[in-house]
Amino acid sequence: QVHLVESGGGLVQPGGSLRLSCAASGVNVSRSYVSWHRQTPGKEREMVADMFGFFDVRSYADSVKGRFTISRDADKNMVYLQMTSLIPEDTAVYYCKVSDSWGQGTQVTVSS
Repeated sequence: QVHLVESGGGLVQPGGSLRLSCAASGVNVSRSYVSWHRQTPGKEREMVADMFGFFDVRSYADSVKGRFTISRDADKNMVYLQMTSLIPEDTAVYYCKVSDSWGQGTQVTVSS
């Protein structure tokens, strides 16, 4: 059974940084398609970053390109999302996805 637990969310000022973590069990993140998504009230969940393949091919939503970085640690079986230059529009609940399984989400609030 796959279990994903996100952490690292919180309140940050505009221009600040956060690193989200996703601890995985029951699945090997190094052999899986992994992604981060976010959702705000009244809007559909959107993918912000993903990673797949032997060569760790990454892609990003235009809205976060150059500011967010997705990565994974095979030894720790973790997936990360490093977020920099945060803006209020990044405020959302962020979800980790590994293969077809979702975490419970972690709230990120960007506000002064």
